[in-house]
Amino acid sequence: VQLQASGGGAVHAGGSLRLSCAASGFAVPRYTVAWFRQAPGKEREFVAVRRGNSGATQYADSVKGRFTISRDNTENTVYLQMNSLNPEDTAIYYCAASNTVILSNIRNRSAYNSWGQGTQVTVSS
Repeated sequence: VQLQASGGGAVHAGGSLRLSCAASGFAVPRYTVAWFRQAPGKEREFVAVRRGNSGATQYADSVKGRFTISRDNTENTVYLQMNSLNPEDTAIYYCAASNTVILSNIRNRSAYNSWGQGTQVTVSS
């Protein structure tokens, strides 16, 4: 199981970015794939998740209405569309996957055993 995150960059407040998480070694529809982020000096926090099979999604309150997680089964890739970015969104973004995570633990980073390398997002005011 391998994950490759990409798409980060530097934007001004109000801008948009789309992050990609390309998966290999497993089929994305069979796994739960989540995005987390870690800002300097802070713990890694949950951002969004898309469950395998059902495709149900959840979002952190801080990004709800601005971010959208989706997947392309043909490309075996999960995306995170980020709109209306603000400086508080500045962080390294990581994608993670698991085929064993349970619903009650879906926002817990310790529930995921496969991680991508992270991609930097910087939002300036």
